[in-house]
Amino acid sequence: MAGSSLGKLFKITTWGESHGSGVGVVVEGCPAGLPLKESDIQKDLDRRRTGQSKVTTTRKEGDHIRIASGIFKGKTTGTPISMWVDNKDADASKYESIKHLYRPGHADYSYDMKYGFRDYRGGGRASARETVGRVAAGAIAKKLLARDKIVITGFTRQIGNHAAATVNFKEIEKNIVRCPDPQAAKKMVTAIMQARKNGDSLGGVVEVVAKGVPAGLGEPVFDKLDADLAKAVMSIPAVKGVEIGAGFQTATMTGSESNDIIVMKNKKVTTRTNHAGGILGGISNGMDIVVRLVVKPTSSINKAQETVTQKGEKSKIRVEGRHDPCVAPRAVPIAEAMVALILIDHLLRNKTSRLT
Repeated sequence: MAGSSLGKLFKITTWGESHGSGVGVVVEGCPAGLPLKESDIQKDLDRRRTGQSKVTTTRKEGDHIRIASGIFKGKTTGTPISMWVDNKDADASKYESIKHLYRPGHADYSYDMKYGFRDYRGGGRASARETVGRVAAGAIAKKLLARDKIVITGFTRQIGNHAAATVNFKEIEKNIVRCPDPQAAKKMVTAIMQARKNGDSLGGVVEVVAKGVPAGLGEPVFDKLDADLAKAVMSIPAVKGVEIGAGFQTATMTGSESNDIIVMKNKKVTTRTNHAGGILGGISNGMDIVVRLVVKPTSSINKAQETVTQKGEKSKIRVEGRHDPCVAPRAVPIAEAMVALILIDHLLRNKTSRLT
C-alpha cells in the first residue's frame, strides 16, 4: 500500500492491521551508536496501549515490543530497525454481522471505492491499531532528540466542553485523561463516562509542546516545518484539524497583536510572545514548537444509526465491540511521536544546509 512511509532521512514504514497477526514498523536512517533497548520503547507503548483505564477500550493488548534488527550489543548499527508487537486480544466476531454495512464515520465506503476490497475486521489498515508502529519509532526519535536537549510533551487540552484552564506538566500523567489541569481532568472523566453510558462518544483537543528546538529547522516552500508537522499529525486516525501556535485565534487578532516582538534575552534572540508557535516562514525560530490537534468523537458507538449496505440498500447499524469513548487520552503519545519523527528528520536534514 502506498502512503505507509514518512520521512526523508529518518524514514519509517508501518505495517499491519487491527485484527491481523500483529503490527509494526521499519525505521531507516537512525544513526549508528545510539544505545537502545526494548524498554526504551515500551514505556511509550504502555501509554498508548488499550485497556489502561476506565476511559479507554477494554481490549487487552500488552503491546510488548520486539526488536528484530538494527541493534547489536545494545546499540543501533545504522541499518534498518524492524520492530513489532503481536495482536493477542483480537476478536473479529463482532464485525461478521456488519461486514456488508458501511459504518457511519468510518472509512468502509471510501476504502471500498479505492480498492474494491477491504479488511472489515475493525477497520483493518485504517484502524488506530496501526499507530503502535508510529509510537515505537517515535520513541527512538525522542531518544535522538534528547541528545540535543529537545524535549517533547503532549497533553489533553480539551474533551467535549471541558478545557484545561491551567497547564502544569507534572500533572499530565497523574490522571487517566492526561490533562495538565487536575480540576478539568475530573470533569473530563465524568463527561467521558456519561458518554459511554449513553452509548456515545466525545471528541477533544491534544496539544504537543517541543522545548529546546534550535532555530533553523525546516525547508523553504513545500517542506516547511509547520507543513510537515501538520501532515504528520493529520495522518493520525480521527484527527480533523490542526493549528500551530495561536492558530485559528489569529483570525480575531490585529497584526500588532499577532506579531511576536523580537528581543534579546541572555544574549540570545527571542520573542516576548509565541503566537507563531515557534515557526516563521516554515523554519523554527528557537521558541517552543506548539502544535494543537482536534480528534473527532469515536465513530464506533453503541447507538442505532442509519446506513446502507454495499449494494446500496437502506439499513440500520449498531456497532458493538470494544472501543474508546474518547480517543484523546491515548492520542497523546501518538501525537508526541509524530512531532518527534518530523523534528528528528528535519534536524538531520539541517546538518546538510550549510558548510559552517
